[in-house]
Amino acid sequence: MFAPIQLTGEVWATMIFTILAFWGIAIWALVRTLGQEDRKVEMLESQDRIDTYSPRALADLREWIEENPDDSYASDARRRYNECVETLRGTDRHFYDWSDEEIESLERIDDDRESSSGV
Repeated sequence: MFAPIQLTGEVWATMIFTILAFWGIAIWALVRTLGQEDRKVEMLESQDRIDTYSPRALADLREWIEENPDDSYASDARRRYNECVETLRGTDRHFYDWSDEEIESLERIDDDRESSSGV
């Protein structure tokens, strides 16, 4: 019925390389991710909270808030930004690479609508 497929050595080598490369990268990613999660759990156990944004991500969030102050998500974004600032100021160990100077330079973002309405 069916004739067996004859594969050349080059095809076998390519298939084996592809399979090993896929599983090698997958295992490396899994080990790296689990190591990061262990570090996060250790930090949470020792100080009850960790920073949720990297310096770049927090800067991007602040920029978005300033550019979109009336967006329906702006209030939530301000709250999350301010929570991260307070967490960074209130913890000794940080998951992301924050310098003391970067943390000291951070300022909370107040909701202009709350301050103007007297709330």
